[in-house]
Formats: sequence, structure tokens, C-alpha cells
Amino acid sequence: MPQYDYDLAVIGSGPAGHHAAIQAAKLRKKVILAERNPIIGGICVNTGTIPSKTMREAVLYLSGYREHSMYGESYRVKEQITFQDLLFRVDGVVRHEIDVSRHQLQRNHVELVCGEASFVDPHTLKITLTEGGSQRLISVANVIVAVGTLPAIDAAMPLDGQNVFTSDDILKLTDLPRTLTVIGGGVIGCEYASMFAALDVRVTLVDSRPRLLPFIDSEIAETLAYHLREKRVTLRLGEKVDGVELLGTNGDQRVCVKLGSGKQIVTEKVLCSTGRSGATTRLGLEAVGIKTDSRGRFKVNDHFQTELAHIYAAGDVTGFPSLASTSAEQGRVAACHAFGIPAVHARELLPYGIYTIPEISFVGRTEEELSEQGVPYEIGKARYGEIARGKIAGASFGLLKLAFHRDTHDLLAVHALGEGACELVHIGQAVLTLGGKVDYFINTVFNYPTLAECYKTAAFDGINRLAQ
Repeated sequence: MPQYDYDLAVIGSGPAGHHAAIQAAKLRKKVILAERNPIIGGICVNTGTIPSKTMREAVLYLSGYREHSMYGESYRVKEQITFQDLLFRVDGVVRHEIDVSRHQLQRNHVELVCGEASFVDPHTLKITLTEGGSQRLISVANVIVAVGTLPAIDAAMPLDGQNVFTSDDILKLTDLPRTLTVIGGGVIGCEYASMFAALDVRVTLVDSRPRLLPFIDSEIAETLAYHLREKRVTLRLGEKVDGVELLGTNGDQRVCVKLGSGKQIVTEKVLCSTGRSGATTRLGLEAVGIKTDSRGRFKVNDHFQTELAHIYAAGDVTGFPSLASTSAEQGRVAACHAFGIPAVHARELLPYGIYTIPEISFVGRTEEELSEQGVPYEIGKARYGEIARGKIAGASFGLLKLAFHRDTHDLLAVHALGEGACELVHIGQAVLTLGGKVDYFINTVFNYPTLAECYKTAAFDGINRLAQ
């Protein structure tokens, strides 16, 4: 066997890269991790998941959102909320996560290099160091590419980072706008639209598709749309953006968004959230003969191998679902497979968490998918308003929906919308993964008062439908 400098080289330090490196190090492999940015953690820690979810928590707290059902819409922890108020909480959490990630790599003896890695040949990488620009060649037995993504932007879009910006720029904003137009109704667009709306910003959300988040259950999507409209969000669905133009002077600048239907939206700021592309252009893939799709994403098999068996790709750079949780698992599974360690990756039972306000989470198939597949199913629902904990916590708006097989009672899916939905879904996920039935929830005692009681209420509701 040829001798290599490293058993594994990981390119990128986001969730996929981080977990891949740690997993291989736990197997006593010699691992090097190359991160081109001076700060580790990738998009997840620096501009994506951690900052946006921390900002969401700051929005919920400062706006008094959770208490509005009890004390009224005018209740606020802070009367005049500034963007700096939101960033104060974000900065502390990001610093902590970076420190934790760096310490984990250190204690597992992963060599961390700040530099940009690219392929020279299938088993050789060139690392151009960020500081000084010197180059280093290393030979590697296996490679896991986890470089993440960049915003996919039309070249004609007048991005300036302040008036017209992407989600990667949002932490650079200096003030909170009075009006905001979000272009793109995907996960990121919906999350930020709901956050700004909770701060009483007048939001317009534009998307070319006829409904929000088409991969989630339609009832949940419709409920989210209803709640957004209740927060004065204007939804322009089925609308194509023809152009974006900056108006006015630096002292009083506005943005005009022109739609294909002839409508024009004049707004203070525009958030472009029209998808993301893999950050793969500078990897030197031509040297190894690996091709990506039109959005720079890798095609991989169930073990996350590319066309070359020893080169893997994991995380957002492989496309949907592009979640931090799934990316971390993909990195772990790829590292295990590279060294012959069995690892189970049940893609169909991955939980999805969408941190809109209210948040959404689900595991399993949607009603539309079950209908298309001819599965005889029934549903059971529980609303937070009929659960004591919902009222106590001021979370009277929420829904838990179970889908189960009419004949066998096997649990098929869990869909949740409302406060704590991304936590609540894991109870159903455990039952679903273990092949449980909806009857489990009927025969189980849940703490009172808790939102977990929704499972018992929904199960009774579903079973009672069978007897109608």
C-alpha cells in the first residue's frame, strides 16, 4: 500500500467537515482539516445557522412575542429595538461556538490549517496558506469535501451589502429597516421574513412558486402563510422578479423591485434569498475529473462518495436538504465509510427544522406523498390552544399532526408548527424510527402540563376518526 502524509484530508470546517474530522480522529487516523477562512465553523457558525437562530431568539425576547397572547401586542421588553441589540446576543454565541469547535479539534489531535485547498491529482492537495500565501503539498489517502455554499445571485442584482443584500451580509447591517422585501420564499427567506415581521417591519415576500416551502406538508405551509399575513406580511407568490433598481441618493435611498406582472414594490431594503450554489469553483476538480451540477453541487452515492471512491462530499455542497444537522451526519457517515466502519444513515427518517416564527418541524412523509403512494392513512391533530401548557407558556398558536396507517396503526409521519416544534418532533421521530404505532401515545403517560401531551391528544383524535 502506498504511504500518504495523511489518512484523511477534510476541506471545510462547517458541520460536515467538523464531524468528519472528529470521527476519523476517533478512529485513530491522521487527519488534516483545511479551512480557507481565518475563523472556523463555516457558514453554519459565522453567517448561517447559529447567527440566524440566535438572532431569532433575540427577536422573540426583545419584541415580547411569546407574551403577546397574554399581555397584548404592544408588550415589549425594549421599546426601540435596534439592529445592534440583535447583534449583541449573536456575537457572544458565535464566539462561544467557534471556541468550542476549535477545542474539539485540538483535543482530538486534528491538524487545523488556515488555507485554501485544491486538487493537484487524486491523492495530492495543494494548500495555499491564508497568511503569507505560501503553498504546501500533501498526499492523502482519502478526501472529504465539505466546502458549503455561497448565495446564488443574478449578476444583474445591484448588491451593495446594505440596501440590497444576501443572508451572508445580514450581520453587516447597521440599522433596522421600516420596510423590507424578501426575494425567495425558501427556508432562509421565510425565516428572515418572519423575524423582521415580528419586529413590526413591513415585509413583502416574493416567490415564483405558487406556495411557500413546497417540500413540507401543505396544511402546515398554508398555516404558516396565514400566520405571516396576520403579521402584516404581503405574500407575492407566483411572481417573477424582472429587476431591482436603487432609487434616490445615499441620504435617502430606496429600492424598487419590478415584478413580471407589472407590479412595483418600493422598499427600504431587499434581502435576496434565491438559493445557494456549491463553493466548488476553486477546488481544482478538473485535475481529478469530477464534475458538479449547474449549481456547483456534487452527485454522491449513499455513502457520499463521488465518482472517485476515495473522494467524498458531504453537507450543503451535495444539495437538499442543506441542514446543519443532516450535514453533520453526512460528514460522520462519510468518514466511517472511508475506513470501513459500518454506519447507518436513514435519510427517510431525518427530522427537518425550519426556524420561522412560528417554527416548523417534521419527520416522515407529507400527506401529499402518502396519497401519491396509495398508502391508506389517517391523521390525528392536536392544537396548542387545547393543551394547558400552551396557554401557560403563551403559545396558544400551534399544531401537531400525526399520520398513521389505517390498518396497522404504524406511525408514518409527524408534522408540527408552533413554539418548540423543533424539539417536540423528536418524540415522534423516536417512535417512528423504532417502528412504533400510534397506539403508543395513547398508552403512554406524559408529564402534565407539557406540550408533549399533544401526542396523546392527536393520537386519540386520529383513532376516533377511524370509528366515525
